[in-house]
Amino acid sequence: MMFLQVTETKDESRVVLTKPVSVGGDSVGDYKAPNLTQRILSLFKNVRPGSNLTNFQARIQLFVFLSPLFNLPKSQLQCYGETTYCFGKDLLHKCNSAETPLERFISVVAWTISTTRPPPFGLAPYNPILGETHHVSKGSLNVLLEQVSHHPPVSALHATDEKENIEMVWCQYPVPKFLGTRVEAEVLGKRQLKLLNHGETYVTNSPKMLIKFFPPGVEWTGDVKVCCQETGLEANLHYTSSSFLGRGPHFIRGKIYQSSSLKTLYEIDGHWNRTVKVKEVSSGKQTIIYDASEMMSGLKTPTVKDLQGIWPTESALVWGEVSRNILTKKWDKAREAKTGVEEKQREIARDRKSSGEIWVPKHFVATYSKEDGWDCSPTQKWVPPAPIVVPL
Repeated sequence: MMFLQVTETKDESRVVLTKPVSVGGDSVGDYKAPNLTQRILSLFKNVRPGSNLTNFQARIQLFVFLSPLFNLPKSQLQCYGETTYCFGKDLLHKCNSAETPLERFISVVAWTISTTRPPPFGLAPYNPILGETHHVSKGSLNVLLEQVSHHPPVSALHATDEKENIEMVWCQYPVPKFLGTRVEAEVLGKRQLKLLNHGETYVTNSPKMLIKFFPPGVEWTGDVKVCCQETGLEANLHYTSSSFLGRGPHFIRGKIYQSSSLKTLYEIDGHWNRTVKVKEVSSGKQTIIYDASEMMSGLKTPTVKDLQGIWPTESALVWGEVSRNILTKKWDKAREAKTGVEEKQREIARDRKSSGEIWVPKHFVATYSKEDGWDCSPTQKWVPPAPIVVPL
């Protein structure tokens, strides 16, 4: 199976697109980083009782974020985008087509769970450069992401479906904490899903990502809240690991309730990487609302439809040379290409600082306050069709 797609541009650069990450986080074509266990253990070989863990944290960051040996062949922007445009079963349109507010809310809860897709353990996507974009379409859904801040790393997403009259606006930024044998990344920022035909806006947050070294694994943990002010419906979801080794099904539990009375309408139970059910409290009837195997089956690699329409800031172009060399395991060339991208950005930042230029995002208005954190508002009402498409 071919997992590398390369398209030449006029300046002989390349756009490299890879297979989406699956729910198990183990699917990027046939790509596997070599000697993963040995590389992870090498991080600990000089750590002894009483060692300075601050220096150890810096050591981990050096390996994970600088060495291509620890990189997925794609940007974090692409990983964020895949959660909205890579799916086997279209849960997003089901949210819009449901007849009652309660049915729509349950569908939104299922769609929210579908965005839970951790990457493989020991592999991290590239940190997006400032102003990097990712623009992809699937059917009538058009998705645009932009890196609106580099320090801290803030990513914004705007997705619209003019046919279905649906809009998504996300603004998120990870805050990692090193906790000895694990790293806990809290993903701050809010996600909004707007069903414009119904006048409903659903607001949710993200669970925390937990990267464990002993035993090795990547998990989602913590609480997620979904709320719709217009209908007064809310849901609480709690993610937790189900096994010591972190390789079995992962629990998700919660409830759907009326915010005014706090009356529980449905109980939620299951595994976000398998199936999730809701049980109606009044009748005891259970229904499967999410099946990961359906959602994650048949994921297709995006393709280039309009080569001339690809922006110079496109993730698949910015990191194309790095990804190509990772996929062909030419590690020295991958390291050189990655260093080239990063050094160019440092040079641009220095020039901007010396000239007093203030950089502003092109596709979003990004603001920050101590009370509310970061907020990203799109500059356009509708996202235009993209030059990169996901085959239907």
